[in-house]
Amino acid sequence: MKEQDKQQTFEYVYVAPSEYEKKVIKNISDKYQEKTKKTPSAFERLKELDQKVNGKATAVSIALGVLGALIFGLGLSMILEWRLLLWGILVCAVGVFPLAFAYPAYNKVFNNGKKKYGEEILKLTQLLVNPQKTPQEQTEE
Repeated sequence: MKEQDKQQTFEYVYVAPSEYEKKVIKNISDKYQEKTKKTPSAFERLKELDQKVNGKATAVSIALGVLGALIFGLGLSMILEWRLLLWGILVCAVGVFPLAFAYPAYNKVFNNGKKKYGEEILKLTQLLVNPQKTPQEQTEE
């Protein structure tokens, strides 16, 4: 080839992005796109409501249980390490109350959540289990 022909040729090599590169590109693109509020599907709404009912009740019972265990542990420390028998027994007794009420508190908060969201949860479960029927048709049966 002549020197002039080499200067006029054009070469282009295209390499498609790999699957990993496509995922990285999509993640970067998602960060810069505006978030639009979409309406959740029935399944997503069901999970959200179930989490509201269970999550709040669980949080309350765990908080009471941890508080009671810490107070009870303080009372044990007072008895065993500091030799304060009477005060240790009193503090242990105070710590037993939150421990004893953790499960009843869970039930109370859970039942309140069931009252508040139970009807909607049942409608959504019926809609998801029997999608061909409307909720009005199911109540008529």
